Amino acid sequence: MASSGPGGNDTARRFKGLGLRRDIGFVGLIWASEGSIIGSGWLFGARNALDVAGPAAIISWLIGGAAVMLLALAHAELGAMWPVAGGTARFPHYAFGGTAGASFGWFSWLQAATVAPIEVLAAMTYAQHYSFAHSWVTASGTNAGELTGVGIVIAVILMAILVTINLLGVRMLSNTNSVATWWKVGVPLLVIFILGFTEFHASNFTALNGFMPYGAKGVLSAVSTSGIVFAYLGFEQADQLAGESKDPQRNIPRAIIGSVVLGVIIYVLLQVVFLGALRGSELHGAWATVGANLTGPFAQIAGLLSLGWLATILYIDAVISPAGTGLIYAAGTSRVSYGLSRNGYVPSIYERLDKRDVPWFGLITAFVIGCIAFIPFPSWTSLVGLITGASVLMYAGAPLSLAVFRQKMPDEFRPYRLPAASSLAPLTFVVANLLILWSGWTTVWKLGIAILLGYVLLIANRAFKLNPVIPELNLKASGWILVYLVGIGVITYVSAFGPLTQPLFGGAAVWWDIVLVAVFSLLIFYWAMRSALPTEKIKEMISAIVVPEEEPTAASGGPVRPDFQPPRSDPAVS
Repeated sequence: MASSGPGGNDTARRFKGLGLRRDIGFVGLIWASEGSIIGSGWLFGARNALDVAGPAAIISWLIGGAAVMLLALAHAELGAMWPVAGGTARFPHYAFGGTAGASFGWFSWLQAATVAPIEVLAAMTYAQHYSFAHSWVTASGTNAGELTGVGIVIAVILMAILVTINLLGVRMLSNTNSVATWWKVGVPLLVIFILGFTEFHASNFTALNGFMPYGAKGVLSAVSTSGIVFAYLGFEQADQLAGESKDPQRNIPRAIIGSVVLGVIIYVLLQVVFLGALRGSELHGAWATVGANLTGPFAQIAGLLSLGWLATILYIDAVISPAGTGLIYAAGTSRVSYGLSRNGYVPSIYERLDKRDVPWFGLITAFVIGCIAFIPFPSWTSLVGLITGASVLMYAGAPLSLAVFRQKMPDEFRPYRLPAASSLAPLTFVVANLLILWSGWTTVWKLGIAILLGYVLLIANRAFKLNPVIPELNLKASGWILVYLVGIGVITYVSAFGPLTQPLFGGAAVWWDIVLVAVFSLLIFYWAMRSALPTEKIKEMISAIVVPEEEPTAASGGPVRPDFQPPRSDPAVS
């Protein structure tokens, strides 16, 4: 419920008059989140999850949905309190200061920068259906699904197109959220209905090496590595529209819960109909090899069932949805780097705008990094783990920040108050770290390298004074971050999800790994609570988000402040 009191009234007044029209109802909020949840993840998630977990992938989708629900609810209260652009990175900044802000800002940038490449990979992988694209992706062997030399060139060209459209200032696609969402939700529902009533083999659930052939480890690994969590990401769109909601206290949690529940239902049913539609000719060996020849899983299944018209729709969707998402995230990445620059974390060149108010240098950087990503991550499956890890790290700041604000600012105005937050906040942080654990060492060490490179950039920016703004580091308040990042990496290495032939806890490692991560997470959580910034400092930092109701843009000769802006109704992130 909304809270009152002196602090609450101040905050309520602070946001009154910022020009945000509160006219978006429940339907608008849930549709914004649902359009983000249903993205390119559904094109490959069912096949990949089946490879990793067998028919028990159904359980993986349920576990992933519950985990994402916790992350979403933790963010709901914060998004309703302060509907600021880039809130996922800003909330830790308010709670723990500059070092935390820079860290979570980098996690946010890393997540955004890798979405456009994975959407390009999704479109190219499905494009193998056409003869002209056969040379783009390796069709078979140990490198199946990976880009060839020609494929990398095509991928770079597609990335260049996305960047060029953004440089031209074309925003048409970002204004078609309603139509895009109907298409993106409608196609999976159509697939569920058609496949479910065309051909369904219940015996497939126990075929080959059984329902749960790879045990609990397979079920849990599938959550993070096969695209399940990646598919569910995007729930925060309702939060981003909090400042324009008619009744945020009631509608935000309903929209978040509703969108995630609807997403879980759709994805579980997609997994069920995909499994049931497989014919005997596709079932051979073990579940881990069933999807090897299904480069465009649902479209190929439709073709095998003589549903050519459905296959055509799916091949079209495999271009439309990824292209729209990639376009938006190419732009979003440059906006994140813009915000990091304004806070003084990266060179000031990232604040330079062209005549269309586009942060061009951030776009160029996103293009270069996106193209480089194709080398270590040449397939959709290989990149999805990195995005999942970066996303979870980004979202992990929400429960930490939530607990700090409850402790330091108990009377602050809260349009929505998360029930049982004192219990759910630490639980959510534990779950976030479990998702990182389950992504496995192959993903975690690569994520660690990316994080290290980010810190090198942040340190170089400060050492060589590449930005005139020198932010406070607040090292005391953020001292737990380094221990947290290193610790979760070490635990993953010695766990059943690491490279060791003999994990730390032996045969029962999967369950003891969960206990170890839980204990470690709680220690970090309460350390962070004790070292958070004092209340006065938090309020001082939050006050910086207030901007005039109508501030001039770069085009009119004035400054641009994206610090607080009405959120966009962007299409998918997953």
